[in-house]
Amino acid sequence: MVKKALLLIILTNSIFSNELLNKNCLNCHKNEQLPTELIYKRYLMKYSTNDRIFNALYKYLKKPNINDSIMPKAFFFKYPIKNRLKLKDDELKTTIKEFLKEFDIKKRLKLEQNSTK
Repeated sequence: MVKKALLLIILTNSIFSNELLNKNCLNCHKNEQLPTELIYKRYLMKYSTNDRIFNALYKYLKKPNINDSIMPKAFFFKYPIKNRLKLKDDELKTTIKEFLKEFDIKKRLKLEQNSTK
């Protein structure tokens, strides 16, 4: 019974957080034709770890500012800076974690095994 309840909580939380990511980030990025994977890669190249990316995204999304953006200044001529998301802190943190999980480059890495015969 406890295992079923725990599984239900985990699934509900996962669906809710994925819903937050889609609703608050990805839908707009798709409509604006903003390549979310490219944005993630820019963050990865500058900050290199998920913890540092998380902190940078959190700071930026709490108070969007061109100087704190990972995008070059010219980017904002075509895409004006967005208003602050009206999310509670826990929702914002969950959304950022889901973003990092969704675009994590480690999922795409494959280890090739050497076959010696």
